[in-house]
Amino acid sequence: MKFKELGLSEDLLKAVTEAGYEEATPIQAETIPMVLAGQDVIGQAQTGTGKTAAFALPILEKIDKKNPNVQALVVSPTRELAIQTQEEIYKLGRTERANVQVVYGGADIRRQIKSLKNHPQVVVGTPGRLLDHIRRRTLKLDHVQMLVLDEADEMLNMGFLDDIEDIIKQLPEERQTMLFSATMPPEIKRVGVQFMQDPKHVKIKAKELTTDLIDQYYVRSRDFEKFDIMTRFFDVQDPDLTIVFTRTKRRVDEIANGLKARGYNAAGIHGDLTQKRRTQIMNEFRHGKLDILVATDVAARGIDINDVTHVYNYDIPQDPDSYVHRVGRTGRAGNHGVSMTFVTPNEMGYLREIEKLTRVRMLPLKPPSAEEAFVGQLGVAKEAVSDLISKTDTEKYGKAADALLEEYDAADIAAALLNEVTKDDSSQVPVKITPERPLPKRGGKRRGGGYHRGGGYHRGNNHRGGGEHRHYDRNRRGGSDRNEHRGGNRDRRRDNGGRRSEGSKHGFTIRKKD
Repeated sequence: MKFKELGLSEDLLKAVTEAGYEEATPIQAETIPMVLAGQDVIGQAQTGTGKTAAFALPILEKIDKKNPNVQALVVSPTRELAIQTQEEIYKLGRTERANVQVVYGGADIRRQIKSLKNHPQVVVGTPGRLLDHIRRRTLKLDHVQMLVLDEADEMLNMGFLDDIEDIIKQLPEERQTMLFSATMPPEIKRVGVQFMQDPKHVKIKAKELTTDLIDQYYVRSRDFEKFDIMTRFFDVQDPDLTIVFTRTKRRVDEIANGLKARGYNAAGIHGDLTQKRRTQIMNEFRHGKLDILVATDVAARGIDINDVTHVYNYDIPQDPDSYVHRVGRTGRAGNHGVSMTFVTPNEMGYLREIEKLTRVRMLPLKPPSAEEAFVGQLGVAKEAVSDLISKTDTEKYGKAADALLEEYDAADIAAALLNEVTKDDSSQVPVKITPERPLPKRGGKRRGGGYHRGGGYHRGNNHRGGGEHRHYDRNRRGGSDRNEHRGGNRDRRRDNGGRRSEGSKHGFTIRKKD
């Protein structure tokens, strides 16, 4: 459905076009007319379906830009999501000069108080910081006409339900409320019944909880094998932007440090980092200066980056809802994505629960060998060399090159260059990841999906066989535009300006001519 069919003003339609939106997503097409008509709405949709615009556009349509009071309040579970939501609303409302401010914990509250004195019409914030401002009387909600509870299930998981209820009690009873959640546990339904007026339900069907644009795989491995296997997959798949999810903050640090030790451009993010550092890492990841983001579920909540190509679940999530949130970070905005989940033998029950919720059978993948990983590394190195040659003024170095060619074989020179730009053999850079307490074993019948050899390569998620599959060909992940993007970023694959870390080299030597 076109946005012009949804009853939006010309100014907002112009902003929608400038933002790059073409057609409304299902959640937008169903929600926007309801909100414009003044109805309370409960929207069940995972991240990546466009729900921010689903509530942002009607908010911007309905608020009075000349009224200096706060007229709309958006409650978000995390700082990252709050910031991104504020940015999205600001971008869509820039033409109409809407004043949108964000408040969240871990930042200078005095600066936030100053921004609230600028009379924003829309405020986005996390529950704790919103309550702080309410108690300080630096945020007045007497004129709020619209309330949005975004990612309500995550706020429930983080223990914010009481805070949300305290915030709602500060709002006028005559208001419009929108609640968005990927899942709908009983506690969230209770919020809808208690604080909403005859809400209309907009639900994305269960089969759409994970988009068909995401190829979903699992890899059976013991816990101590995961890191080496994952880095081999990095080498053969050559992902562009990657998020690695793990269960604990300690593992975030260990995995991120281990990846950097092996030459990958990676950083970790979790709740113990300062807000300044978290913001810095997210900006680097968002702008392609960082290839791999290692994160806990809470820290990564609200990451809204359309170019994430791969999600690796280093630790399988304990509940299926978290899996839906994790894989929703890829396969966004029509792009193709890949998710891979590492499963220990006693965690297969958790995998089956995820499959039951998503109605998608994950395909088993065979770990690549060290030889296959090396072939993948060489492929990246060859492209890096090609890119280097295209950027080099070869005439400037012609005489020196001729001198080298007189003394050494051309093949040996090329091999030495490939050796220099290829990462060290993984086995030569040992990384130790501290074991975590295993998840309690879950029962349930195994529904096939055994770890068998054989079976061809399949795309898509509707395959029902139990064969083991390879997913190594990095050129089969999407269209040519993705390959062009990837080719232009080879020089940022490794830390230290693309040079290898100190350590052993691959076995190339330059032989003098006889």
